Order: sequence, then structure tokens, then C-alpha cells
Amino acid sequence: MSQTHHLGQRVSFDGALCTVRYIGEVAGTTGTWLGVEWDDSSRGKHDGSHKGVRYFECLSKSPHAASFVRPTRPAQEPQSFIAALQEKYGSEGTQRETRPADSKIIMFGTKAAQEMGFDKIRRKMAQLKELKVVLLDGMCVATAWAEGEPGIKETCPNITQLDLTRNLIESIDPVVEICRNLPKLRNLGLSTNRYQSLLSEKSVSECREAFQGVSEMGLAETLLSWEDLSYVASQFPSLEIFNVGLNQLSHLPIVDYGSLENTLTTLNLEYNEFESIAALQSLTALTALRNLHLKGNSILQMAPEGTKAPIFPPALKYLDISYNDVQDWAFVDAVPTHFPGITGLRISHNPVYETPDPSSKASSSSTEEAHMFTIARIGALKTLNFTQISHSDRGNAEMFYLSRIAKQLAAVPESDEATVIENHPRYAELCEIYGEPDIIRRQEVNPAFLESRLVAVNFHREGVSSKTTKIPKSYDIYAVKGIAGKLFGIAPLELRLVWETGEWDPVAGYYDREGDSSDEEVELEDVPARAGGDDNEQDSEGTGSKPGRWVKREVELKDGPRQLGYCVDGLDVTLRIEAN
Repeated sequence: MSQTHHLGQRVSFDGALCTVRYIGEVAGTTGTWLGVEWDDSSRGKHDGSHKGVRYFECLSKSPHAASFVRPTRPAQEPQSFIAALQEKYGSEGTQRETRPADSKIIMFGTKAAQEMGFDKIRRKMAQLKELKVVLLDGMCVATAWAEGEPGIKETCPNITQLDLTRNLIESIDPVVEICRNLPKLRNLGLSTNRYQSLLSEKSVSECREAFQGVSEMGLAETLLSWEDLSYVASQFPSLEIFNVGLNQLSHLPIVDYGSLENTLTTLNLEYNEFESIAALQSLTALTALRNLHLKGNSILQMAPEGTKAPIFPPALKYLDISYNDVQDWAFVDAVPTHFPGITGLRISHNPVYETPDPSSKASSSSTEEAHMFTIARIGALKTLNFTQISHSDRGNAEMFYLSRIAKQLAAVPESDEATVIENHPRYAELCEIYGEPDIIRRQEVNPAFLESRLVAVNFHREGVSSKTTKIPKSYDIYAVKGIAGKLFGIAPLELRLVWETGEWDPVAGYYDREGDSSDEEVELEDVPARAGGDDNEQDSEGTGSKPGRWVKREVELKDGPRQLGYCVDGLDVTLRIEAN
């Protein structure tokens, strides 16, 4: 067995980092092998099991995270923090080719060596002392310093941001040694390392002093458990921002957060494996938490059936739930209940955003509709998907949403109205603000009758008497144009058909014309509340708002093979004929 390797050892082969999980023989081969788990989980050939024999376990759930390599395979030498710092930031560049005036030549036998002058040493040390941001990712750092190297505090005392990601650090102990000598450190990156052990008793006693000033820290892609992650974080007495993405987390058990309960304001849990908000129950203890990032998980619902979703403290203002699996608006409706302080939301790239209203046959952008539905359903939102919500945005969205609820109510018998309204928790509130919408129900037709397969189309053209005829739903738009052309004596290719839906949409920019421009640069807290009073008056069209707020929804029927029944709603339709 090789004496130069040990279990848990961090190794770099040509820049590819791995952790030694096994040292020994492999059946069917000769000699000793190292079983390694690669940081890049797609690099290997198996998961620690080879030809039916399990040799070791990997932290990664990937089936291709592991490989066997020979101990003799050349690996990069680990180095200290000081050595990596000098390698990256202390190089002399072109100065190496010019011998400083204060240097001298020393002879070793017949060979000459250049001794660095004191001025050159001082310049190099001064350069390191001025460093504030130090990025040593992928530099094979394994220890704080080596014997004979200068001290950290004397070498680089002004560092405020330090990145030690993708290195060969096996324990948090060397990190403590480094940080206790960096009094100005505020941002610390420890991600993408595989820690064999966390903290020794000695390091625990020194943690609070070492990490006293650090307000932002990352342990992403370390594959540590939530217990270990929160334990390390609790050693940072001033921690405000914590990044623990890509750690295969699916549930957060109850733990002792210590001082984090009162200091942590931003938590990044992106690209983990959560399937519901209920899996985050433990986070309700973080009373200062203001921003929660859940992008790229598999969140489908607030809570599985039979369980309750948590209610977060009102301090939590921003939630990023983008790139998840939210499929219905019930989740969005529940957001204000479980996040009562929410004012900012990112929810794009979810299934519900791709098809916000499956019943709609209008050709408008689904993303725009989803944007308006979300604003209307969450009354306290001030930003949505990085966009500030102005007074006019909210008014337009809420009226648009109210009109869609009215359409759903019109599609069901009056006895089923309560069921529809249950799916829209803000309906009563919006009716109080804008007035109840008119519910116009069309007479139902037995689907077995021929009448149910015919659409009564009222064609009209400016300056010409309207004409009504019944057309089968199965006719495509070309056939409908042919009928319209015969009725009005126009070549079918020279006319356009516009479906007058009878619905009303809010007019974008209405409030802007009244002096409430959304282009003004204002703080989110300064966005004015919805206007009351005269804004709720009925207009001459009975639309429940001031004149100019609404515009009739119209949809052009494009040429194509689509059937009439798929392009329009109902059995009584009005089509306007226009010249191309």
C-alpha cells in the first residue's frame, strides 16, 4: 500500500480535483489502486462499485463520479496559502530579465547565481500588502503556510475578499489559521472543496476571533450535510450572506443556528433537490432572513398532502423560485400566506409561467399574461422577475386578471360560481377596488345536437350591412375567408378577418398619461399605493373604470389550416372584415 496517500486526501491530476476514497487492490488486477471521487461528477466511470463489487461510497449521487487510478500517477504538488499568493500576485513579470542595480552575483563552484536585492524584495512585499481582493481558486492550496515562509499578517494584511474555492483543503482548520491573520476580511469563498473534517477543538476556540468580520461566506458544492453546513456557518458571528448551492440538499432538519438567527439576511440554496417549501421549515428560525434564493430546485408545491407549509417571518422580503416545477396558480396564491412580508419575487421559467391560461385562444404572449396574473394575485409585490412594478402596472394587471375571472365565471353555471371564486383569493378584494365585472353567460347547447357544431358568424364591414351565417367549427380559416368573400364580393386573399372577442383589456400606460411615469427612478418603498375615489367610477361602456383604461380585445385570424372552432370561443362570433 502506498505510504504517500491517505483516505480523504485531496489530489489534483492535471487540474482535475478529486478525493481519495479507497486505497487497495481491485479484483482482476495486480497492484495497488486509488479509488477517487472526482469533483466533476461526470468525469468518472462508476460510483465506487466495479464489476459488482462495492469498494467505496461517494458523496456525489452521480453514477459517474468515481474512478480507479494508480498511486504512481503524477499529481500536482499541494502548496501553502502564502506560496499560492506569491505565485499569483508576487511575480515580477518583465523585471525578471533585468538584474536590479542593488543585486550582486554569488558563485557556487563554477555556476553563478543572482541574489535578489533588498529593493526588489521591498517592492514585492509592498505589492502584496496592498492586495484587497485575492482569488486563489484552483491553486492547490492545502495549508496556511510552510516553514520558512513569511507570516500572513505581515505579507497581506489588507485582504477583504478571499476566494479559496477548488483547492486541496481537507479541513476548516487551515482556513481558521489564514483568517485569524486577516483582520479586514469580509468575504470568504470556500466552495467546491471536499472537507474530510470540519474543525478541531483548537480551531473552534479560535473561530469567533478568526471569522469575526466575515459577513459573506460560501460553502457551495461541498456536499456537506445541512447539519455540518450550519455548524460551520454558526462559527461566523457576523455572517449575513451564506451560499450553499449545489449540495444535494432535499430537506433541512432542525438545527441550532446560534447567532445566525439574528445576523443571516441572505441564504442561497440554488440547485439543490428541494421539492416543496415544507422542506425548508427549519429556516423559519432565522428571524433576520430577508432574501431566500431557491433557483434551480424541483419545487412543485408548498407542502405534500397531509403536511403543512411553514410561515416565514415578515422580515423575508425577496424570494427567487425560478427554474423550478411550479405548475399551478394555487402555489402563487399561497405565497402571501407563507411569505407574509414578500415584496420581491422571481418566478420565471416554471411550467405555470409557460402556459398561464390554457383556456385562452388569444395569440398574446403567455409570458406577458403570466406576468400580469402574478402581479394581480400577490398584492404586496413591488418587483417581479427583476422588474419594478409601477402604479400603472398594478392597476392594469389587476383589471386584466379581474376580466379573466369574469370569463371563467361566465363559462360555468351560476351554481358553480363559488367553486371558481375559491380559486381566486383576491377576487373579493379586487371587486371592492374596481367593481364587480359583468358576467354574461351564453345559452348552453346540447353537444349531441348539430347546432353545437355550428358557429353563428356575424360578418360586418365598415359602410356595409352586416351579414350572419352559420359555419361548421371544422372549417379552416381559408374556408371562412372564402365565405366572407362571397358574401361581400371581395377576393378572399384581399381581406383580413378580425375576431371581436367582446372582452376588455387594460390600456398599457394609462396612468403614465396622468403623470405617473414608470420611467422615473424611484425607490421601491416610494411606489405610490393604488388610487381610490374617482378611479373606481363606472365609465360610459360599463367597464368598471374611467374612460381610456380599457380597450376591446381583438384577435386577427391568420391564414392557415387551423379550424374555426380552435380560433374562437363560443357559438356566436363577430368577425370584422378589413382590406389587406
